[in-house]
Amino acid sequence: MSGDALLDESVTDAIRQQPGFLLVYKFAIEELMTKLRILSEEFDLTHRHDPIEHITSRVKRPEAIAAKALRRGLAADLAAIAEGLDDVAGVRVVCPFVSDVYQVADMLTGQDDVELLRRKDYVAVPKDNGYRSLHLIVRIPVFLSDRVERVKVEVQLRTIAMDFWATLEHKLFYKYDSQVPADFATELTDVAALAAQLDSRMENLHRRLH
Repeated sequence: MSGDALLDESVTDAIRQQPGFLLVYKFAIEELMTKLRILSEEFDLTHRHDPIEHITSRVKRPEAIAAKALRRGLAADLAAIAEGLDDVAGVRVVCPFVSDVYQVADMLTGQDDVELLRRKDYVAVPKDNGYRSLHLIVRIPVFLSDRVERVKVEVQLRTIAMDFWATLEHKLFYKYDSQVPADFATELTDVAALAAQLDSRMENLHRRLH
């Protein structure tokens, strides 16, 4: 067995032997989901518009954490992994309109106990393949029986159109084992542009009603 494989297995075993490591990420997601649901319901009551269509979440599997830690050259130490990886816990927020993406992000990061660590705006500046989404790395407190843990969570905010495109793009890459034919890649970029045009037109219609 190679050194990389041994390291990968070592990290996976360490995570499995310390279930509390992933548990705090699960709790962080639950805290964040509660915050987002409150914002959604209160905003809908106040403004007669719900800025959140739906929310999904996940905690990475031990094998996926180990593989990414290996790629990043992180030590086989859970503290180093917690510090070095931003996306062990992830929440995806799908919004009706582009303006909602920024509104929800501002409301969330404006809360006193939400610390914004990083922000990447792939809506304003899409990736080369057309991917659009607003990425936030936040840190929130998780109150345990004997301590408070401040846990990082990656939050992705996108519109329905962005989410539709990203979901299908992911399925295609998974099907072709990341070797998407050139014509597919071109077509995906073109479709991403169409999705952006749809978002822009729907945003204009939304503003005309307010």
